[in-house]
Amino acid sequence: MSVAVMLFTSDLRLNDQPALRAALSEADEVVPLFVLDRGVREAGFDAPNRRAFLADCLHELDAGLRERGGRLVIRTGHVTEQVCRVVTESGARSVHVAGGVSAYALRREERLREELAALRCALHVHDGVVTALPPGRVTPTDRDHFAVFTPYFRRWEAAGLREPMAAPRAVRVPELAGHPMPRRTAVNGVSPGLAPGGETEARRRLRSWLADETHGIAAYDRRHDDLPGDATSRLSPHLHFGTLSATEVVQRARAKGGPGAEAFVRQLAWRDFHHQVLAARPDASRADYRGRGDRWRSDEKEILAWKEGRTGCPIVDAAMRQLLHEGWMHNRARLLTASYLAKTLYVDWRVGARHFLELLVDGDIANNQLNWQWAAGTGTDTRPNRVLNPLAQAKRFDPDGDYVRRWVPELAELAGPAVHQPWRLDGLERARLDYPDPLVDHAEGRARFEHARGLD
Repeated sequence: MSVAVMLFTSDLRLNDQPALRAALSEADEVVPLFVLDRGVREAGFDAPNRRAFLADCLHELDAGLRERGGRLVIRTGHVTEQVCRVVTESGARSVHVAGGVSAYALRREERLREELAALRCALHVHDGVVTALPPGRVTPTDRDHFAVFTPYFRRWEAAGLREPMAAPRAVRVPELAGHPMPRRTAVNGVSPGLAPGGETEARRRLRSWLADETHGIAAYDRRHDDLPGDATSRLSPHLHFGTLSATEVVQRARAKGGPGAEAFVRQLAWRDFHHQVLAARPDASRADYRGRGDRWRSDEKEILAWKEGRTGCPIVDAAMRQLLHEGWMHNRARLLTASYLAKTLYVDWRVGARHFLELLVDGDIANNQLNWQWAAGTGTDTRPNRVLNPLAQAKRFDPDGDYVRRWVPELAELAGPAVHQPWRLDGLERARLDYPDPLVDHAEGRARFEHARGLD
């Protein structure tokens, strides 16, 4: 009886699962395998919020497989070693895995190919599983990737996507020992407001998002930057772990139609754009995509204040506290907090990117690092010296101050937009608030940045 191995990585679903479908089509039995990879932990990427969310996803995946007569096999250790052990124990002749773009994923693929070849076992890497459009599917005529989003998006829209696949009806799994399933409750340091994971929750949230006329996709073009309205999809953790297919999400959004759907699909294209950049330039996860000669400052007190949400800039502090509580942050808030750290405090973007990866449940190397570089002016932004004024951002995207009052209780008694400028209160009122003075005002921070870049 022929056997194949399906190695799950960041594609923890049964619906629209091309790699699993390919494994099932070529073998009588399939080993659905997930390796709790020690290499991820050793690389410092095993953050508590993602580990807890992962536990939810794996339980859901196992339950779905059991409904189809199978089960998920868990192993713990270094991924190449564990895959080779499973291949030897099961007699598998092929291994199927979704393609990745990070340096770690590329090294994993290279090592798997080398070690499996010695076992006379084929490795099949499937593109278009993690992203809607595979990295490298569209390229400019003069280089291996697009460095600017708009021309990429035009080609992306015209490229066409495959049709989503239904979940398999049955999965036959050979007898094989596995390790215990991880449990969310066993993970320490999890954000108290962390959302649940798993394919069932992902599909429930997608259905709700598509149907909601007030906070869902129908209003996305008008409300996606509305900080207190919380009118974004919150699907990013599910896209990161692959409990939802990016291809399916794009296709269902397009079927919904309208300006909101168009704006939402554009954001999904940004996700693919960053993946194709990182696929071509894996070093962009740690090195400037476009160096600007920055001489970053390193003030530990300012960095800690930013991390803890006590910079004295209410909109920044609200966003950073949301991150601490939920392990998630609104996209507009991500941009303004990143700009504040990199261009107001003038701190190396890598410091901020690392902190985000320690907390974000959707902490994705391609999107996190390249969005940070965009904010810092070292990435793909065509206006690298753009600086987001946090007060202007607050007035525009939290005009009545509700977002700040939600996350900064020290300021809850301040009505309306006054909450954004507590430093304008008289001394007694300010002292009673127990809220810090600003680390730096925007004009001073901008001057600091411009002087360092030779723009003054």
